[in-house]
Amino acid sequence: MQGFDALIDARSPSEFALDHVPGAINCPVLDDQERRIVGTLYVQQSAFEARRVGGAMVAANIARHLREQFHDKPKNWRPLVYCWSGGMRSGSFVTWLRLVGWDAQQLKGGYKAWRGHVIAGNEDLAAAMPLRVLCGPTGSAKTRVLHELARLGEQVLDLEGLAGHRGSVLGAIPGVEQPSQKRFETLLHAAMSSFDLARPVWVEAESRKIGRLSLPECLVTRLRASPVVEIAAPLGARLDYLLRDYAWLGDDPEGLSAKIASLKGLLSNETLERWQAWARARALPALFEEMMILHYDPLYARSQGRNFQRLGQAVSMPAPDLSDTGIADLARRIVVLPAA
Repeated sequence: MQGFDALIDARSPSEFALDHVPGAINCPVLDDQERRIVGTLYVQQSAFEARRVGGAMVAANIARHLREQFHDKPKNWRPLVYCWSGGMRSGSFVTWLRLVGWDAQQLKGGYKAWRGHVIAGNEDLAAAMPLRVLCGPTGSAKTRVLHELARLGEQVLDLEGLAGHRGSVLGAIPGVEQPSQKRFETLLHAAMSSFDLARPVWVEAESRKIGRLSLPECLVTRLRASPVVEIAAPLGARLDYLLRDYAWLGDDPEGLSAKIASLKGLLSNETLERWQAWARARALPALFEEMMILHYDPLYARSQGRNFQRLGQAVSMPAPDLSDTGIADLARRIVVLPAA
């Protein structure tokens, strides 16, 4: 927040992990266990007993933060503190900071007010976003093209990067946990707020969900009404790209087989059993090629034409080569396209 030297989140660590105001540091006045104890006392005994026990905990935690976090701050240091709703937790912290002599302030409405700001802001930003949507069937290297566009200085909204997931049944990224829905929306707000709305913003065509996260409806609406650039790559080039980009799936054949099982009901049992056998045998070329032909390409044909209103007027970009060199060339050709 402008005008302040630090932004302090006084909520518990689990609340902070779920989502927080960008740039905040977590200095809880009650940790998760202490918060449970105080809440239980409030329900089972009385508000007074909860405040009596909780007050001692709060005082001890604030003292620790003063000793460990803020012992070297100058007299003119100016922090802004928030909790859930701008109530007792941040109020207690601000009181002690002011007693020291710092000009500490409390964020009015706390995180709850910030959350409302994010939701409303995403609505307004999405409606004004000058999006240009990259479409193309599975294996068209859309995400890699986005990254190359960013390297060339273009504005890029990387939804899959924010969501920590690459979309589709195979999209989970090893070692990457998706953020909470609230955190995703905060990250989205920060990204959209950074754009110059007089310049185009490139984004990949997405469905309503990326992994377990949902795109805000306002952004879905804007995506589907925006001009489209379609990557036209042959099956062979897409297969070569997938075999490079998803090679790690061969390291966990049982995990890959389990992912394929989630397609039950969409394809015949015979097909799924054949794919699972290929997964266990690490036969990725045969598996990926047939998955594209029987599942992903028909799905793309159905969903994109139905959902993206301007797909019929899309600029088609031939992409016979999806190697690193080919992707770089494709991005350079996309950059010089005339304004939509």
